[in-house]
Amino acid sequence: MTVRVLLADDQALLRGTFRMLFDSTEGMETVGEASDGREAVELARDRHPDVILMDIRMPELDGLAATRLISEDEDLAGVKVLILTTFEDDEYVAEALRAGASGFLGKGASPEELLEAVRTVAEGEALLSPRATRALITRFLAQPEPCTAAVHQRLECLTPRERDVMRLVALGLSNDEIAERLFVSPLTAKTHVNRAMAKLAARDRAQLVVIAYQCGLVSAASEPVAPSRTP
Repeated sequence: MTVRVLLADDQALLRGTFRMLFDSTEGMETVGEASDGREAVELARDRHPDVILMDIRMPELDGLAATRLISEDEDLAGVKVLILTTFEDDEYVAEALRAGASGFLGKGASPEELLEAVRTVAEGEALLSPRATRALITRFLAQPEPCTAAVHQRLECLTPRERDVMRLVALGLSNDEIAERLFVSPLTAKTHVNRAMAKLAARDRAQLVVIAYQCGLVSAASEPVAPSRTP
């Protein structure tokens, strides 16, 4: 399957560099370029890419506002947004996730890290940032926002094991790490993650993280949970 990528950045040179990288990589292709957030939204609706590589600081409409419009559009439910950030933009990480971004990546990432990030986000498998740490995530998601009654009701539908898995996802653990901690297979861990996402109507793992923090299921002081006795 070919991953279709839309580039949204106000720097033409950077877009050109990314286009060459994706178009020269097997299994990937660039389907469009946007120089601002408004154009990114329009192209997303027209071309339905798998992943949008979105810069935050752009004219007309910034990347955060564009991400929010895309994530709120039911016709674009399958479109994933990967936010590009610099060290100075770290305070935007939590806002980007709340806006509906599927992940974030530093602009200092290597070409290999960027390609892997796009593949992973396209598969909906991870909140990916090779340079991000748990401290970064918890720093900006440590203050829970109000959790809606509908989400609280969905949380009640989670099994104890699904709650365990959701906490571990929110703490930044991969499926393999979750499997090791809970003494299950990676496939079983992935199944629990997928079931939790389905029950909570989460677009991907990134949104699962946001829900976990917003509803107080985990906090900045949280430590990995001990495995539940129930499946």
